[in-house]
Amino acid sequence: MSLSQILTPSIQKAIQALFDVTVDKIEFQTTRKEFEGDITMVIFPLLKVIKSNPVELGNTIGNYLVENLPEVARFNVVSGFLNIVIADRYYLNFFNEIKANTKFGYVTPNPDDKAIMVEYSSPNTNKPLHLGHVRNNLLGYSVAEIIKASGKKVYKTQIINDRGIHICKSMLAWEKFGNGETPQSSNLKGDKLVGKYYVEFDKAYKTEINQLIETGKTEEEAKKQAPIIIEAQEMLKKWEAGDEQVISLWKKMNEWVYEGFATTYNNLGVNFDKYYYESNTYLLGKDVVQVGLDKGVFEKDPDGSVWIDLTDEGLDRKIVLRSDGTAVYMTQDIGTAIQRVKDMPDVGGMVYTVGNEQDYHFKVLFLILKKLGFDWASSLYHLSYGMVDLPSGKMKSREGTVVDADDLMQDMTDTAKQISEDLGKLNSYSAEEKAKLYKTIGLGALKYYILKVDPKKRILFNPDESVDFAGNTGPFIQYTYARIQSIIRKADFDYNVTLSEVEVLHEKEKELVKQIELFPEVIQNAAQNHSPALIANYTYDLVKEYNSFYQSVHILGEVDLTKKIFRVQLSQKVAEVIKSAFTLLGIEVPERM
Repeated sequence: MSLSQILTPSIQKAIQALFDVTVDKIEFQTTRKEFEGDITMVIFPLLKVIKSNPVELGNTIGNYLVENLPEVARFNVVSGFLNIVIADRYYLNFFNEIKANTKFGYVTPNPDDKAIMVEYSSPNTNKPLHLGHVRNNLLGYSVAEIIKASGKKVYKTQIINDRGIHICKSMLAWEKFGNGETPQSSNLKGDKLVGKYYVEFDKAYKTEINQLIETGKTEEEAKKQAPIIIEAQEMLKKWEAGDEQVISLWKKMNEWVYEGFATTYNNLGVNFDKYYYESNTYLLGKDVVQVGLDKGVFEKDPDGSVWIDLTDEGLDRKIVLRSDGTAVYMTQDIGTAIQRVKDMPDVGGMVYTVGNEQDYHFKVLFLILKKLGFDWASSLYHLSYGMVDLPSGKMKSREGTVVDADDLMQDMTDTAKQISEDLGKLNSYSAEEKAKLYKTIGLGALKYYILKVDPKKRILFNPDESVDFAGNTGPFIQYTYARIQSIIRKADFDYNVTLSEVEVLHEKEKELVKQIELFPEVIQNAAQNHSPALIANYTYDLVKEYNSFYQSVHILGEVDLTKKIFRVQLSQKVAEVIKSAFTLLGIEVPERM
């Protein structure tokens, strides 16, 4: 229970006893640093129901709390703010309550509650994962873990875009230029091999376009008449007609990609509970169109196409079925959402991790599902995120200028290796220990740098800056965790005792306990806001507070045994919270650095 939760009923009781007035809500805020206090009650809202001077009212309530509530040691009033000083006994009792709870802050899911499905990654099978996918995967995975920690059952899922003209482009180019090349013969990951031929297709396509333009065609005509694009379109038609040869090639190349993706996901540290494939879902939703027509949600135009008019909601008319009876992406997404609830009836909400260029699409999708009458449609959320930019500019997958996810992770590991070797602190490590540590630091730097930013904001990713061992970075927090582990290893006395008395808490001890106390609330806020940034920046604040504590007091060098025990216990708890918070971000912490 938080401090505000403890104080609220006592303050309500005080107001009732003193003024015979009932108030539903008490407003608190953090005490400003220039005043003494651990929490501040805002007096001004009470003046609407209690006719009094704000300072006088604050003093009256403060005196009542000191006399009747053992948690309150003293108070001061500044204008309309009651600054409350909490007794050290409260903080020690709180610490003793949570000390042995290794899952502090996590809430056990209620089996009767509805589950949340979190969709992320959802790549195309014509190219490997790149930096944009990295942000998507890290956000989706972390949000899923945070929602789970907040007390919900969670399913992680993705829909793999394994059909369409873009897939046929890679297939056709491999047929034309591949000479039977395989991942084994080329020593390339399957997704990279297929991506190579997506680039080859684009090169050949551009060559043909230029040739046609030279013969007098316009650029638009050349793009439509280039032989290679016509062949790709024919291949797609054959795929949709079930042509055995095309389907066989499609399956073979997709398997190469899936194996490549699995390696990348494993290295990135993300996973999934359920997979959907566009080749299985692209026809879903067409049956719902008739339901929508019957309900008056959709309307049919004279040409037979079906639309929904959302102009009253500030949107526009949106097509859900073409005049030739074929579905559009919106239809497919409607059908897939419904199918997911059929597959897992305990799902009561969904989170879609998709870039902000699709904001409008999801507004329309969610509104259509609500109008169709699905009760779970009110619990749909678009985790919209900004793009990731590089100092060199935008990425273009057709031209092969993307930042490959595997290469990025390796570069981050190499950067961590270089910086660690320059610091010269790993002389006692074996080669295997060093390699593991470099990866832990490198990936920690990458993940933290991306996740500490609010998802809606665009990121300029700077690899060297992310691996800095000072400031708001993953390695800085990892280093603090490792430092605490070193303290614990050196503690050659029994510190696993419950302290019933610590005469006076040092100011830095008290501030550290206060910071730990915030963790459960931060998890809940991060879950509600779908924001790993709240967890990341809370952890940085905790680490800053610990380093201030570390610089201000003796720990193992303290002569008072009671204080020494408490400080080791406090250090250990800080490390546990760092590890728990970083686990929610998908980041490992090293025992030594």
